[in-house]
Amino acid sequence: MRAGELTQALQALVLQKVPTFLWGAPGIGKSSIVKQIAEKNKLGFIDLRLALMDPTDLKGIPFYDKESHTALWAPPAFLPSEGQGILFLDELNSAAPAVQSSAYQLILDRRVGEYELPEGWAIVAAGNREGDRGVTYRMPAPLANRFVHFELEVSVDDWRNWAYKSGLDSRIIAYISYKNEHLFTFDAKKEHKSFATPRSWEYVGSILQSALPASVLLETVSGAVGRDVAVSFLSFLKVMDRLPDIGKILSADDFVYSDEVDVLYALSSGLVSHYLQNPSDERLENLLRYTLKLKGEFAVMIAQDLQRAGITMEGSTVFKEWVKKFSYLLQ
Repeated sequence: MRAGELTQALQALVLQKVPTFLWGAPGIGKSSIVKQIAEKNKLGFIDLRLALMDPTDLKGIPFYDKESHTALWAPPAFLPSEGQGILFLDELNSAAPAVQSSAYQLILDRRVGEYELPEGWAIVAAGNREGDRGVTYRMPAPLANRFVHFELEVSVDDWRNWAYKSGLDSRIIAYISYKNEHLFTFDAKKEHKSFATPRSWEYVGSILQSALPASVLLETVSGAVGRDVAVSFLSFLKVMDRLPDIGKILSADDFVYSDEVDVLYALSSGLVSHYLQNPSDERLENLLRYTLKLKGEFAVMIAQDLQRAGITMEGSTVFKEWVKKFSYLLQ
């Protein structure tokens, strides 16, 4: 399931307190989706990495009660005691079987030891697939049956939508638009330590913003996304030197066009990123007017990216002309 579809389904189940499990390869944004749902709905969010826990971490520590002359369990402080939120059990199937057993009671009965999960909290779990080279344990059937299961797919369109909203470096967005296959290069059959994922491209964004010397840029980016992808990406960055002035395009001071495909990918992403940083009716009219003489597929890509970012264009006079010209590409 793509991220956009998964977000809708997961949000509905969270509000109904139905336990859900997200499966997917490493680094594709499983935890980010859950956290964004919590933020959007103003819910609390607790992220528990079960692979780092012992069974007593969930169940608590026993102590002697003088009044009842019995042993009671002191619940851990990190579990919620009130309010509403999402309890996110990350890496559930990477946890030792004994820890999974403790989690089983929490998921099945919404309690473990003396602790009871507040009514307003939903449980969401996540884990890597068994074939993803991670440390995993087969999930017991009774535990698996307590979840609604989803498998997250990598979608370039969904990632581009997220990247624009998150303010990721427009050069990375342009490159992935040009080289879709380099968004995610993980291969469980290979032993490469570095490979491209949505998460590792975030690291590249931070690398580009750092004061890193050019002499070590290739090795550093290679450490995030792999050598072959890094070489291709840094070669693509040289395209930026051939871009027309985006500021002048958005202010309608100078409309310059190119026939080079790599330049057009970079320019399209750059135009959308720059517009979203400072949106206005005038800049939108200028941008749409500019696209009227672009190659059709790039004009459509720009318009679709703007729409995914929540920009309404139906009231624009230029957009009416735009629809007449490019409607054949929208069918």
